[in-house]
Amino acid sequence: MSDSDAALVARTLAGDLEAYAALMARYREAFGRYAQHMLGNREDAQEALQDSFVRAYAALARCREPERFAAWLFRIVVNRCRTARRRLLRHRRFDVDLPNDVPSNGARPDAFEWRDEITSALSRLRPHYREAFLLRYVEELDYGEMSRVTGVKEPALRMRVKRASDQLRELLRDLHVG
Repeated sequence: MSDSDAALVARTLAGDLEAYAALMARYREAFGRYAQHMLGNREDAQEALQDSFVRAYAALARCREPERFAAWLFRIVVNRCRTARRRLLRHRRFDVDLPNDVPSNGARPDAFEWRDEITSALSRLRPHYREAFLLRYVEELDYGEMSRVTGVKEPALRMRVKRASDQLRELLRDLHVG
């Protein structure tokens, strides 16, 4: 049986770097997926994730609830993605080209085409809508957890998720209706 987050945090604070490596391995995939959706490409996502892990390690003694390490770390990842996104927008325009091979004959795309189209549609959402949508439906957080991670009140998050869903529905409909 693997150690709990709290046990790994305690071991890390006692100087066991392998314990911190276990924490990173435990959350790298899920948080990396979130970062990639937020930032639009693997390289920027990996950089934000690595920066998050380094910052978390440096601040680990300030983690007041080690049993909730995942939520604490995820908040750092969310904030690093926000910062990275602002930096990217300052340095280059964030355009996403829609696929040219969208079926116009009413045929339904296969799973890979849908994945590409959904990724493209997600990238066209405002960052705060995309963030709320991803936290709710990809990371499967409830609104209370989302509020703790983002610092945004639950009613605002509910509205963001609704607006993101509405916009995604419209973007995907536009791709296949005309």
